[in-house]
Amino acid sequence: MTDAGVAGRRSNKRGIATRESMLESALRSLASGDPGAASGNRIAKDIGATWGTVKYQFGDIDGFWAAVLHHTAERRGDFPVDVAADTPLRQRVAAIVDNMYAGLTATDSRAIENLRAALPRERAELERQYPRTAAEFVAWGQDWLDTCRRAFADLDVEPERIAEVAAFLPGAMRGITSEKQLGTYTDLELARRGLTNAIVAYLE
Repeated sequence: MTDAGVAGRRSNKRGIATRESMLESALRSLASGDPGAASGNRIAKDIGATWGTVKYQFGDIDGFWAAVLHHTAERRGDFPVDVAADTPLRQRVAAIVDNMYAGLTATDSRAIENLRAALPRERAELERQYPRTAAEFVAWGQDWLDTCRRAFADLDVEPERIAEVAAFLPGAMRGITSEKQLGTYTDLELARRGLTNAIVAYLE
């Protein structure tokens, strides 16, 4: 390989490392819960770079938020869906509920919640102002639905009911997780078990 080729590979590796560092710093800043963290200039300051440097890597704030979402989606991976054919329905639902309960308190989840709170609420407005970010959210939703479908693919479960569970479960789990973060007298293990039982009864 020529000297120019080696230099190009090193430069590309540095560029990737720079992007990764920026995304990680952005997630830490967003996860702080500070509403002001969802600002391009604030993120650039927390990263230790200029906004021009961030734009060079991601294009604009829409490209940056889309990259943050894509980065967390890649790192998050999938819920456990590679289950044996004889795994009971209840065990599968409980695994999804428990994994969501653990994941929603993680740094990435807190960061995304703070970002969502700063973005437009209406879908049409989000798509107008932040089309790439909106597209990432759509991809998240489809990935989640596909995960749920794979989790129950070998069982005799109505597809429409799986889609309904996929639609309401994230919000339900955020409510339970919120109780954990705020402090509560509610037995959250009992709450998760009750939600699991309700989902199982609906899907059976």
